[in-house]
Amino acid sequence: VGLVLVIITQTWWLLLVGVGCVMAAWGYTGGKNPYGYMGLGDVFVFVFFGLVATLGTTYTQAGQIGLPAVIGAIGTGLIACALLMANNVRDIPSDIQAGKKTLAVRLGDKHARESYVLMLAVAILLVVILAPTRPWMLIVLLLIPACLMPAWLMINGRKRKSLIPVLKQTGLINLGYAVLFSLGLVLSTGL
Repeated sequence: VGLVLVIITQTWWLLLVGVGCVMAAWGYTGGKNPYGYMGLGDVFVFVFFGLVATLGTTYTQAGQIGLPAVIGAIGTGLIACALLMANNVRDIPSDIQAGKKTLAVRLGDKHARESYVLMLAVAILLVVILAPTRPWMLIVLLLIPACLMPAWLMINGRKRKSLIPVLKQTGLINLGYAVLFSLGLVLSTGL
């Protein structure tokens, strides 16, 4: 699909972005020093699942990137990182045994759990920046109740198995974010 977009939009430099995405995906667990096991997985998830995916798509569709796209990209990237953090918090004991130094391992259990909540909170609340000129963007705040249960489980769930539902809930939050963000943008701009 990416190749088709490159051909249609005639933005050949996006081929380099595509190659970078493939290399990043392989480097997460591949090679001698996979960056996913060095605490850098979260950075690459933020960059590629948030910034590159969202801003790349926006650019191919709109031909430009504005503040709403940047806020959406940051929010999506943070929620993707929260999902990864939930998974990695669950795996802290086995990752320590295997010598994997994920960000969750590096932060420690308590701070990793807190970072999950912070990532969700910042992602959802970032839309306030857009509210003065696009008040309908505040519709994203409807996700706050959906964030409460996974946040509570991350902070209070002591059994690793209790964190499994957080993965699904965070994925649904990301989906809801995309839908509500898009809806807020359409309603605010009258498209």
